[in-house]
Amino acid sequence: VQTCALPICLTSLCQRQPPQEAMTSKRPKFHAYPFWSPRFWHGMRLGDVLKLFARNRFRIHPLRMPMAVLVACCGVLHTVLHRLEQLFYRRRIAETKITQPPIFIIGHWRSGTTLLHELMVRDERFDFPSTYECFVPHHFLVSHRILPKLIWFLLPAKRPMDNMLAGFDRPQEDEFALVTMGAPTPYMRIAFPNEPPAYSEFLDMQETKQSDLARFKKDILNFVRRITILKAKRLVLKSPLHTGRIQVLSELFPGAVFIHIVRDPRSVFPSTKRLWQALDEVQGFQIPRHEHLDEYVFSCLERMYRGFDAQRPGIPQDRFYEVRYEDLIRDPVSELKKIYETLHLGDFEPVRASIEGYLREQKDYQTNQHELDAETLAKLKDRWGFYADRYGYDLTR
Repeated sequence: VQTCALPICLTSLCQRQPPQEAMTSKRPKFHAYPFWSPRFWHGMRLGDVLKLFARNRFRIHPLRMPMAVLVACCGVLHTVLHRLEQLFYRRRIAETKITQPPIFIIGHWRSGTTLLHELMVRDERFDFPSTYECFVPHHFLVSHRILPKLIWFLLPAKRPMDNMLAGFDRPQEDEFALVTMGAPTPYMRIAFPNEPPAYSEFLDMQETKQSDLARFKKDILNFVRRITILKAKRLVLKSPLHTGRIQVLSELFPGAVFIHIVRDPRSVFPSTKRLWQALDEVQGFQIPRHEHLDEYVFSCLERMYRGFDAQRPGIPQDRFYEVRYEDLIRDPVSELKKIYETLHLGDFEPVRASIEGYLREQKDYQTNQHELDAETLAKLKDRWGFYADRYGYDLTR
């Protein structure tokens, strides 16, 4: 397959789509997620589970009570395994130096961060946190050889919100590790979606409590050190929430580089809404009502980019690259080569064949398709017009 043919493959990948899903009040259908499949909270230690429940005043829906009991029971096992890991690795973790600064992939949810992550980790010179390591960040150093082989069948084949494959060995968003560790993160709202959103200040890192900020820094540094012990390569980390944290991350990991991906907000908004609907439905200890979901989606991007705009000037130009999703799918090989050259990530040619092979494998991937009603589109122009104008998206067409 010639390089010039690959952009066509990935573009057509995003064109062969199922019928459009209108933005209506009806609850959308998601891929089946069996009740026995693990949720984020199944990897938490017992103390963090109880703190999560107490913070939300134990407002657990009766139908979700069995899940809550199972999460608490699993918490006992994770607490024991964590203490075992501390027994063998405490000093090594504390003394581990991160000599190869991470590569952070940032950008709002549903902007293409997962696709970019999957492409970047084709390079064998890099590594990534796997789903298993993010699921049990407390003890994967002592359990990674055994436990995934025993529970691999519990995961569904695909993620509930889209057609991306799932699996314990696949690249995962490090924010889920922070959730499981009990760190302050906005993802905590997924557990109790009918309660006021938790830790929204971590969208832009403004007005954070000193104790919460210290906990966040400690946990992410601890997690990256653990992954470094296990893999000893330069890490590619991905989290949309890191978009509003680039200054903190740059201070924690000197020399870190950032790849920022953006996408047409007419695709981002409905897809993000579907994301929260899927995660709340599958992961929540409550039956989600989503009474204010549109406002939550609108406000998250606004707050995230308020933090991003304030922090961006402090990041050196040779440690920051920006790419549009539409350009990435049109010519992925050329865009990745530009990323490598701008951020000085090494010779691109050794990884070219691996990336081309991955793109061929994904040629039948289908994205969800959405349609915005006139009222939502008007709000989108009003609330996210600054984002559209900045990145060249004409919302009038």
